[in-house]
Amino acid sequence: MRKTSISILLAASLSLGGTAVWAAPPQGANLQSDQAFDNKIVKRIKVENIYNHIAELSKVPRVAGTPAEDAAVEYIKQQFESYGYDTEVQEFNIYSYTEPSLIELSVGSMIFDPVPLGFTYGVNGEVKSELVSAGIGAPSDFEGKNVTGKIALIQRGSFSFAEKILNAAKAGAAGVIIYNNVDGVINGTLGEPNDGYVPALAITKEQGAALIEAMKDGAVTATLKVDGAKTDQAVSHNVVATKKATQKSTDQLVLVGAHHDSVDGAPGANDDASGTATVLELARVFANAPTDTDIRFVTFGAEENGLLGSYEFVNRMTEEDYNRTVGMFQMDMVGSRDAGPLIMYTNDGKKNIVTDLGAAAGARLSNTGEATPYGMEGRSDHVPFAEIGLPAALFIHAPVEPHYHSPADTLDKISLDKLKEVSTIVGAAVYQVLRPDTPALKNAKVAPKVVDYNFEERELEE
Repeated sequence: MRKTSISILLAASLSLGGTAVWAAPPQGANLQSDQAFDNKIVKRIKVENIYNHIAELSKVPRVAGTPAEDAAVEYIKQQFESYGYDTEVQEFNIYSYTEPSLIELSVGSMIFDPVPLGFTYGVNGEVKSELVSAGIGAPSDFEGKNVTGKIALIQRGSFSFAEKILNAAKAGAAGVIIYNNVDGVINGTLGEPNDGYVPALAITKEQGAALIEAMKDGAVTATLKVDGAKTDQAVSHNVVATKKATQKSTDQLVLVGAHHDSVDGAPGANDDASGTATVLELARVFANAPTDTDIRFVTFGAEENGLLGSYEFVNRMTEEDYNRTVGMFQMDMVGSRDAGPLIMYTNDGKKNIVTDLGAAAGARLSNTGEATPYGMEGRSDHVPFAEIGLPAALFIHAPVEPHYHSPADTLDKISLDKLKEVSTIVGAAVYQVLRPDTPALKNAKVAPKVVDYNFEERELEE
């Protein structure tokens, strides 16, 4: 699908080659004027409200398809409705997954620390056989190799985890070990169940390199075991709150989102109660703001299952809404005190109207006057929007905190300063589109100035 209507704001950005953004000059009357408009939103944001929402949402893990997710959905819906929004709950079918109760991997006397991880929707089984190196798991990596009944050792990259496992199984492998191509552990999902999967585990880059080295001295036998994993059908939800323009409408639409589910065993205070809570507070602030553009706040279910909620939302979008969407602002993991600096990620690593607006807002609101940088990363709910041609970006701190996807992702790790940073930048960026005096930036009352912002090759996980 291709976007057939380009917003006036996007056209203004593209007129500069897409390499810079509009922002106020660093000093003087224009800065005061622009900040005056920002303050109509940012001065109304109460970080304590965001914190209190996180406290409520992170009492228990909010695994998609469970009663805990249902309770979170009801809470979010009630908050939106209390602000006066037209609110819809979108139900969709998913597969729920119970993590394995037992994961084992032994290769001679090698000790695996950290221990290997299973893949969401992976299957149970025990395999003891010879290891065979199979590159990145492409079909061509298995040509001319005898992997029948053996365990394929595959490097992460280029193909999805599911594709790698299915390619290995098709070649006859009885098991798969995938090692990382960057430092750190793999928290991976196969997206959905498949009868073609074989038992598979994930190990670190260093562990994979050690196995490759051991294989140089001859055949290496490994034993892997996965037990207790279970897949069931369930129902998850998106919560959608819409506010129509209050003044003469541009007939444009802005989307602001976060995912409300968490992984099993993790309270998910930062991942992603922080993003959901920020969505709720921005919805409260914008509820009574004068706007000439429609805004839609969405909290997605089943992000941790493979971005299922955001794909469902995209599939339900009408052609009219698709054509009038200016951009999608996604917030994920925006509150941890232990995470790195703020960055905006796009799926293709290219600037778009969302990053333009976010960088400009960051330059206006930061103490240093520095624009928020951007980078390239998927792995969150901005991806489905980018895949259908809509400008979208993920606002996140990177590298993420070390307690990501663990029982330690709790309220005590939340930073009010980081919540304030993201809520004010996203709020100001969105209001740049919504405020009635900006049907087009070139006709705005605020004289614009070009501000550059940089690409950063920053990994999410250290």
